Amino acid sequence: MAQPPSQTDIFLREVDENLRRDQMEHFAKKYGKWLIAAVVLFLIAAGGFIYWQQYRQRQAEKQVEQLVEIDKALGTGSIDQAKRLGPLAENGAKAVRAAAKFTQAAVALEKDDAQGATAKYRELANDGSVPEPYRNAALIRQTSLEFDSIKPEEAINRLQPLAKPGNPWFGSAAELTAAALFKQGKKAEAGQLYATIAKDKGAPPTLRARAAQLASSLGVEVGAVLPAAAQ
Repeated sequence: MAQPPSQTDIFLREVDENLRRDQMEHFAKKYGKWLIAAVVLFLIAAGGFIYWQQYRQRQAEKQVEQLVEIDKALGTGSIDQAKRLGPLAENGAKAVRAAAKFTQAAVALEKDDAQGATAKYRELANDGSVPEPYRNAALIRQTSLEFDSIKPEEAINRLQPLAKPGNPWFGSAAELTAAALFKQGKKAEAGQLYATIAKDKGAPPTLRARAAQLASSLGVEVGAVLPAAAQ
């Protein structure tokens, strides 16, 4: 059977409670103002962050609208509208900036300025601040434009991370890689890579069909694995 607490236990408990209360009061007097200030600063910072996020979201939406307007104008032949891409390409949100630079490159190609387009693609491919899909697409476009002026091994090394089955960019990167292997005189390796592209169900049908024809020309038959629409 439990024994009732003794007078000594009750006394010690009261002393302990009083001590804790005194410590809390002392702490509140000494640090209370600083704690209140810290809470206020936190609330201000949190509110400012939320406002900044909302502001950036609104700015990004406006930039997207501007980009759509410019693209529509360019689509009607108003090439002079390309000058409006400058601010978006330099100061837009990440995805907007990337899309604007892609459009600038397309305009440069429209003007037969392959060098200017290549420079834009190179700039994008090396810009770690933009989303990876844009960088990968730019790298493929850059390599495609530079293919005849660079060494085959440079193209192969550049595209190696993308020219792997399962990678979203495998088809395009592998096709350029196979062409580079062919330039090196490695026809058997090129044919096998073309065959792999032809068998890749994730690649566009036109790309698979073209790869199958090239593989066949190099002695690798893959026509049986292609869907009827692609043959």
